[in-house]
Amino acid sequence: MFEFDQIPFAAEFAENPEPRCPCILLLDTSYSMSGQPIDELNRGLASFKEELMTDSMSVKRIELAVVSFGPVQATSDFGTPDDFYPPMLTASGNTPMGAAIEKAVSMLETRKNVYKQNGISYYRPWIFLITDGAPTDDWQRAASLVREGEAAKSFMFFAVGVENADMNVLGQIATRTPLKLKGLRFADLFSWLSNSLNSVSHSTPGDQIRLENPASPEGWALI
Repeated sequence: MFEFDQIPFAAEFAENPEPRCPCILLLDTSYSMSGQPIDELNRGLASFKEELMTDSMSVKRIELAVVSFGPVQATSDFGTPDDFYPPMLTASGNTPMGAAIEKAVSMLETRKNVYKQNGISYYRPWIFLITDGAPTDDWQRAASLVREGEAAKSFMFFAVGVENADMNVLGQIATRTPLKLKGLRFADLFSWLSNSLNSVSHSTPGDQIRLENPASPEGWALI
């Protein structure tokens, strides 16, 4: 057998043993996101990668995955920013938010097990939900998973509502107050997210990080 056929399973960690900060983007791609909302979301995703790539520590430590829903699918599996290719999202279907959250939680647990098996330390993961509607499936189990995960410090769950999002339901799913996006300021949202993840990646796992308030008068969000 040729030497290059023997690819080790943990090659990514052998080449880069830095601690990881995993972040799953849960993105609503239901039909109501058609037009300008989905266009601005796609532009925001592209700028998100560009901003993360400007920080050498983030490139080594942050791992991104994307789960879109409408229908639920992992459109991008975990990878560092240099291996992240923002998907070109299209809008269609309903809003199976509950199933999407469950998939994200499952993906995180699987990824954390991979870290442990390879001796890689990791920061508290992020799940970042963006939606413009209300769930069209059963979301109560997902809400329980979020509460359990937050209580166990297994992850941090953030929810952002766009335009006509059901903020009441988001408030029942998330343990921290959901934020309402001002207009379609996805670029500002992703800039805040990249700065926040950069701050985490420059810290030591377990440290408390003070995040910039996105609901300040100049921020991109409303409470």
